[in-house]
Amino acid sequence: MKAGKTLILGIGNTLLTDEGAGIHAMEMLRSQCDDIPGEDLGLTFLDGGTLSFTLASWIEDHQALIVFDAAQLNKPAGTVESYIGEDMDAFLGRSKHSAHEVGLLDLMDIARLTGHLPTFRALVAIQPENMDWGMQTSDAVTPALVIAAHEALAIINNWHGMSATTDTGKANRAIDCC
Repeated sequence: MKAGKTLILGIGNTLLTDEGAGIHAMEMLRSQCDDIPGEDLGLTFLDGGTLSFTLASWIEDHQALIVFDAAQLNKPAGTVESYIGEDMDAFLGRSKHSAHEVGLLDLMDIARLTGHLPTFRALVAIQPENMDWGMQTSDAVTPALVIAAHEALAIINNWHGMSATTDTGKANRAIDCC
């Protein structure tokens, strides 16, 4: 993939503890990359909230997409799993795993139908523990945010054919801001 436009989309509701894990993971990645302007890396960070069809235009404007979301993985709380390309499609197409899954599946269908489905797409999913009222993630999920951010960087570097251990900030070098 040519270095360039990657949309980093966090989805969730930050008023419901672990339901907001996707937003918190996206913000974690953004904060770790603060020293490098996102546009220099070709990264666009977007808080997608609880999804809306207005996000379709954001997806359309990017070559690649990484989505962070809390999802039912049937694993211990704080587990992080990534679904890349067709694996993401299959995960979204199976039984409902996330409060946002129908909306995300619909967004992917809109992108597919309009010819804008990113070839490079991934879902970084985090198993929630608790979805009660609260603005902080649970103790089990909080450490997973760093893991999710690192996983997203590994995916981006893989797409760009770069090693995750080299210097940062250049189009032909790995992004290593975490």
